Amino acid sequence: MFPLIPLIVAFAGSIYAALWDLKTTEIPDEIPHAMIIFALVFYGIQSVIESNYWIFLNSLIAGGAIFALGFLMYYAGQWGGGDAKILAAIIFLLPVSSTTLPFPLTYLLNVFIVGAGYMILYSFGLALMNRKIFSAFFVDFKKQKAVLALGSIALFATFAIINYSVLVLLAYPVDYLSLVRNSLVPLFAAIGLFMIWRFAKAVEDVGFKRKIPISKLKIGDVLIDSKIWEGITEKELKKIKKSEKRFVWIKEGVRFAPTFPLALAFTLIYGDFLFLILKIAI
Repeated sequence: MFPLIPLIVAFAGSIYAALWDLKTTEIPDEIPHAMIIFALVFYGIQSVIESNYWIFLNSLIAGGAIFALGFLMYYAGQWGGGDAKILAAIIFLLPVSSTTLPFPLTYLLNVFIVGAGYMILYSFGLALMNRKIFSAFFVDFKKQKAVLALGSIALFATFAIINYSVLVLLAYPVDYLSLVRNSLVPLFAAIGLFMIWRFAKAVEDVGFKRKIPISKLKIGDVLIDSKIWEGITEKELKKIKKSEKRFVWIKEGVRFAPTFPLALAFTLIYGDFLFLILKIAI
């Protein structure tokens, strides 16, 4: 019963944070702070009861390491501070598990993998609501046709040469049909990644950047020139409104918090994503 308590808190806290993020684009600090405090108190009490202080230290070390990593992502401008704190809070609560890899590493990998799929779906949904994104993507695609065509030819030749060299090196008979197939598979994957990248660029340029009147600017909005995902404060808002500017550019991003409970559920059901892929492949 007791081992389930941190898991329930992790799910409840991350789901609440996700719903708040979807509604307001922000995650209140109180949510991850409460999760972290609960984890330290819970494992502190358990350590005393069982006379095993590694129970508490496991939570402190694993959570602290992921906290540091999360804030590297924050200062790199990739995540908001709330996202970094929720990620760390979940690891404070669940520092160990029965997954193949250590839980923090397993969960982190799954966050990035599940997060990538979530971001693609989120961006596509945003594009359905804002058709200008598709228009910008198709205009950009027309401009990139020559680059895509030449790049595809060059990549196919490169993959074919690599495949042929490996067969010769291993003294395997050269089957040209298999050679072409094995060269086309990574080529199509590369083209797919290129298209996703250009689509994401269209979403960023059209869907996530807005020019608004100063009168509509509010606390929490992120200015376009901000290098980190940090919304403006009340003091900064007053300063901007006193300026002579009439308009200001702000930026938004994918509301990433739902990834954390989704990745947690995926980890509990399937375990390590990379090992799951290897099982399917083998």
